[in-house]
Amino acid sequence: MNATVIAIIGIIWFIFAYKWYGKKIESNIIKPDDKNLTPANQVNDGVDYVPTKTAILFGHHFSSIAGAGPIIGPIFAFSLFGWLPTLLWIMLGTVFMGAVHDYTSMMASVRNKGVSITEIADQSVSRTARWIFSVFVWLSLALVQAVFAVLTAQTLEQKPEIVLPTVGIMFLAVAFGYFVYRKKKSLFFSTIVSIIFLFLLIIIGDYYPIYATYDFWLLFCFIYAFIAATLPVWILLQPRDYLSMYLLLAGLILGFIGLILKSPIINAPAFIKFNSTNGPIWPILFITVACGAISGFHSLVGSGTSSKQLTKETDGKKISFGGMLTEGALALLVVLLMSSVLYWKYSDNIQNNDLVFQNLMNKSANITFGTALGNVLTSLGIPLFIGISLGVLMLNAFILTTLDTTVRLARYIVEESIGTKAKIFKNRYISASVGLILAYILTQNNSWKIIWPVFGASNQLVAALALFVATAYWFGFGRPKRYTLIPAIFMLITTEAALIYQTIWQYIPQENILLVIISIALIILGLIVAFEVYKKIWRRNTRV
Repeated sequence: MNATVIAIIGIIWFIFAYKWYGKKIESNIIKPDDKNLTPANQVNDGVDYVPTKTAILFGHHFSSIAGAGPIIGPIFAFSLFGWLPTLLWIMLGTVFMGAVHDYTSMMASVRNKGVSITEIADQSVSRTARWIFSVFVWLSLALVQAVFAVLTAQTLEQKPEIVLPTVGIMFLAVAFGYFVYRKKKSLFFSTIVSIIFLFLLIIIGDYYPIYATYDFWLLFCFIYAFIAATLPVWILLQPRDYLSMYLLLAGLILGFIGLILKSPIINAPAFIKFNSTNGPIWPILFITVACGAISGFHSLVGSGTSSKQLTKETDGKKISFGGMLTEGALALLVVLLMSSVLYWKYSDNIQNNDLVFQNLMNKSANITFGTALGNVLTSLGIPLFIGISLGVLMLNAFILTTLDTTVRLARYIVEESIGTKAKIFKNRYISASVGLILAYILTQNNSWKIIWPVFGASNQLVAALALFVATAYWFGFGRPKRYTLIPAIFMLITTEAALIYQTIWQYIPQENILLVIISIALIILGLIVAFEVYKKIWRRNTRV
């Protein structure tokens, strides 16, 4: 089958879904009203609450939610189960679960002064749900920080050509934030200049690679994440995410155009087998794709940072629902590149052994994606080395973006929960540090493949719980609950099954005590929160 045909069908489906299902959720549940002052306009403290132009906020939100998830997850799932089940879950899950989850959770936060989804659990469900959900989310964020720090460190060690642009975009972001927010310079002009400098850094980086050890880069990732999470949002986090968005959009748009021009034939198997090396297709496929279909992390970004920067309510659909569909399109592109541009297995007909999927995966998923994207971009006349560097940098930039955002979100959770009891945890430096310590301990096995499955399960379980909380919140205003409750029940059953399977058949035999403890804690905490939501909804139903 030709990959171009599937790509075109996928793009049409996502555009249709935005106009059809997005409008349905907007009119039936959210009912936005621009007469309502958003938290950004109510508070506007210049640190976390900042009214932001739609384009910049989309860049921040999309860069934060995208990260490595819609690239690494689909690659991993494709390698286990084949391209067909992976694509089906991406295209259906993104629309009916992921986008609904993102939109309803972010707008619930907007209607509640920009508080996080864990605080909404307190108001809409119970104090017990709030505290347990906070612990659950904090543990999940530590797993995210660990897996993405490992991926970044491995890539910077293996691909020293991207070190210069990776570090350079941080300084570009600070300069961008200064000129746009403090000097009030033109957003358009500042964007063009920054993008030109960024692509110059990509070219220069290929000629001047910077070498360092894995341990050095791992420490660098944690130090950077700590700094970015404690600075005012406009100095580094927001402008860096905005500039990173152009990297991702460039790779996404050029990737689809290159795919259409190259028109490669899919050579990988549509379906491999029901029971992979990581477990059966259900539930493992649904927690492996992770952010490519639905991600609990998105509710934390939407309610943690984006809701504090939204200028008007009607922009919510563009930012959250539209952002998730764009992420689904990225996941679609990734699977098509893996299954058509690369070769599934080595054979005598293959001239270049560097294009064999399994050989590239032995290096890293980052290198695999960069190589595939670089090769498809040659159909646009882009030199191979620039295309590969763009692909690897694109992924690495978003891994770091996710890393710094997770530390900031974990900081908020500590401040909003423990900080109310012990004032020392109101200090943003201390509240940001505690999660990083656990994350660093988790990185000591040096393998993202070991952490990814439990990260995926915990992430999807956060999504299930966020959907339960959103159901309770919007149901309290008389909104229909089927749009959020059905996805919540499916994801709860699926992720609890995945955690139980991983604990019994993987972590216990591997004697990975830390992951056993975390998995058991997540299983119990998830069930308790779901039960608290059930009691709340049941009480309301009985009153009616």
